[in-house]
Amino acid sequence: MTGVTEAAARRRIWGWWFYDWASQPYATLLLTFIFAPYVKDLLGDGSAAQAAWGYGVGAAGLVVALLAPVLGAVADRSGYRMRWIALFSALYVIGAAGLWCADPTGFSLPLVLCFFGLGLVGMEFSAIFVNAMMPELGPRAELGRISGSGWAFGYVGGLIALVITLAFLAENETGRTLIGLPPVFGLDPATREGTRAVGPFVALWYAVSMIPFFLWLKLPRRPGTGTRTATVTRALAEALPELGRTLRRLPRTPSLSAYLLSSMFYRDALNGMYVFGGIYAAGVLGWSVVDVGVFGILAVIAAALFAWLGGRADRRFGPKPVIVVCLVTLIAAAVLAISISREAVLWLPVAPGSALPDIAYYAVGAVIGAAGGAMQSASRTMMVRQANPARMTESFGLYALSGKATAFIAPMSIGIVTDLSGSQPAGIVPLVVLFLLGLGLLGFVRAEGERTERWHAS
Repeated sequence: MTGVTEAAARRRIWGWWFYDWASQPYATLLLTFIFAPYVKDLLGDGSAAQAAWGYGVGAAGLVVALLAPVLGAVADRSGYRMRWIALFSALYVIGAAGLWCADPTGFSLPLVLCFFGLGLVGMEFSAIFVNAMMPELGPRAELGRISGSGWAFGYVGGLIALVITLAFLAENETGRTLIGLPPVFGLDPATREGTRAVGPFVALWYAVSMIPFFLWLKLPRRPGTGTRTATVTRALAEALPELGRTLRRLPRTPSLSAYLLSSMFYRDALNGMYVFGGIYAAGVLGWSVVDVGVFGILAVIAAALFAWLGGRADRRFGPKPVIVVCLVTLIAAAVLAISISREAVLWLPVAPGSALPDIAYYAVGAVIGAAGGAMQSASRTMMVRQANPARMTESFGLYALSGKATAFIAPMSIGIVTDLSGSQPAGIVPLVVLFLLGLGLLGFVRAEGERTERWHAS
């Protein structure tokens, strides 16, 4: 932060935080709590919706896995990070706005999944470049706090967007919102225009909220970038060989390699819980879109609080212990979720009409939100500790690859197992396996990353 005034440094951090604020509603409203359950309503079958959503999200994850490291390497060569963020932000906005097309009177599942995947790809790719800026926001000792506060701020944005959606847009089976009003602006409940409007609302939220990001986050061009590389074509030609050398060097950086593998499994499992939490509740417990939205409010509140607390724990203990505790908690939550049905909790029968399954699933949502929020924040900090400082964007491209290389496996395995078994609880079992693999591999990760001299040697 040398040469930067304290006020300018604070603006940078706030600008960086506004990306989390802007992007979080896609995950909260579209991926998990509002639009995914709506797809279940359209298809009329929880298992079919869970399978279709798994294939769609998995395909988007495969695109991210293939292109993320290349884009990161190109960005490190060209230095034009803001331009890349603007490009992928446009994909986010187009994809989210396009979900308005999910009209129940002429529903096209492939078209809806294409728009959803486009927005998801935009969100994932833009995050590569945004996350790579983190080392330039403050000293290493403060990055855990900065990351945790950013995640918390993002979850607060997601919570506010969710409350607005439930109060004024998303309708239940009676055509009313959570507070008993018809959808605003004369939106027609008969064609689910209130729920369909959530997509354009998320697009507008992102476009407006990114203004502080682009205005306040002024970072100097890194030395050695942009001086000779005037075009993306030339940057690509120079970046691909360097990316190849980076991949070949991975065996000489065992801590980084182990962390990429570990996070590949556990982040995929966490994303699976987020993606299918709403569909699972709608199909297994018979919850409406509004019921799932209330569940989402509880989960997001817990996520915001524990992302902030996790950032403080990260600063004091480091990111690795935070990740371990969160993983153990998430494994327990996944097992509890599998055990819940309308007739049982922990596989023990409950009385007909009992509210205990609903209460238990609300508790699961709060635990997943809390542990997931803290773990995502700590994981971002952990990547900074493991990465080569000279190739930070490329490293976060590899981080995105590790998060998406199996990202198609979790949703697709859920889809396949659900298809074969005809059971939504059985379809969630692969997530437990992925969490366990991530936890085991984390044991080979050095808390402080590779030695500095090893980076120079490589």
